[in-house]
Formats: sequence, structure tokens, C-alpha cells
Amino acid sequence: MAAGQEQLAASAVEIRVLQDLAEFEETLRIQSEVWGFSEADQVPSRLLGVARFIGGLVLGAYHGARMAGFSLAFPGRKPNGTAYWHSHMTAVLPAYQNSGLGRRIKLRQREEAMQAGVSLIEWTFDPLETRNAYFNIERLGVVVRRYVPNFYGITSSVLQGALPTDRLIAEWHVASPRVEAIVERGEKVDRKVEAEVEIAAEIAAMRTTDIAGALAVQARAREQFERHFEAGLTVVGYRRTASGGVFELGRFRMQANG
Repeated sequence: MAAGQEQLAASAVEIRVLQDLAEFEETLRIQSEVWGFSEADQVPSRLLGVARFIGGLVLGAYHGARMAGFSLAFPGRKPNGTAYWHSHMTAVLPAYQNSGLGRRIKLRQREEAMQAGVSLIEWTFDPLETRNAYFNIERLGVVVRRYVPNFYGITSSVLQGALPTDRLIAEWHVASPRVEAIVERGEKVDRKVEAEVEIAAEIAAMRTTDIAGALAVQARAREQFERHFEAGLTVVGYRRTASGGVFELGRFRMQANG
């Protein structure tokens, strides 16, 4: 049975901070297996070392001697001076997906951020990937207020196809009451929904079978998100449906913890 077909016991996988070049080089194999990146699109192992040196974080998840997943975060600073981490990559090998390992990597990232005094972690995700959307919003508690068209340009990833790399920006306020309720107590937080953006699950197949149709779906989602964000709405929930998924948008005000 593949590891991803059942929840991995916590003792079966060690998640640790990566520190040397040999460990960083193992991430190249995972980047290739997960995203199908060409060498030109991979993050070089040397850059992971730089990220760690300048105050970022690189985590590796090991099942025995084998690296099964990793994450990479760079330090950043907002125009108002607020320090944060930009989580550029989090990947889990196909055999370990749906095992809970991805969430455990993110929760370790949260722990490290809080110990370092970092209250915000951001990352990008594809609004057309319904599984990632549910994970980020409902399992981790992120909120979303920004949409960036073609963030990375056209890439070699087989998952992206020929579509522009439009991305939503996840905001993970790691010590907020919202995140604490979701990740620590498993609670479903209240939300007052004022608008919705629906994404059909068939978009996954359309990326390779109907590029024109996929582009139309992407353009429609882009217009809706940009209009709702301009109106001051925030993605506060995600609802899975038989035909795909629905982003739920409402008014959001960050609450201080304690």
C-alpha cells in the first residue's frame, strides 16, 4: 500500500530544518517529480542555502532515509516595515500525498515562524486547483485579498499546462484567533458570505484537452476575483461541491490575539 493511501503515523516521518547543501540538493528530485519542472524552472540548491542564511526557512520531511517532502520560505518585509515569510514552495511526493504530510509540514512551518517572531506567512496558489484551495482556506485558515495575473509567466510544469500562472495570494496570520480555531481546535469559523466564485472541477482536464475553454474559465475567474477584491471583499471560506468548488467572500477584519 502506498504511503499516501493512509495517514502516516507521526513517528514515521521526521520533519527537520535543512542546513547543508546535500540536503538542499535532494529537493531537486522532488521538484521534478511533483511539478515536472525542467532544470530551468527548478529552484537551485544553492538558493535554498541563501534563503536559510538570510533568515528564511527550509524544511525537509523524511520517511526513513528518503526525503518525502520539503518547504522553502524566504524572508520579506512589507512597505509598512512588517516582517513576514514568503513560502515559495511546499511539495510532497505523489506516494505521500493525501497522507496528512503536507499539513504537518505547514504546521511545522507555523511553529518555526512563531518561534522566530514572524506573524505572517504568505504564498501563492492556483485558484483553478480546487484541492489546494480547500486545504489552504479550510484546513490552514488562510484568507485571500489579492489576485496576480501570470505571476510566474508560462512555466514548464505539466500541472500548469499552457495557461498563464494566475495566482491568489494566501495570507496565513499564524497566531490569529481564526488560525488557532482552525488548526488547533478543528473549529469551523463563522463567515458572512457576500459573494462567491465557482470553479468547476472539469478545469483540470481542460488544461490539456481544451486550452481555449480553460483560458475562458481562467479569464472569468480573474474578472470575478479582481472585482470582488476591488470592492473590499476577502476570501474567507471554501465550499466543495459535486461539480467543483466555491470560494466564499465576505468582509474580514484581522483580530489581535489576546
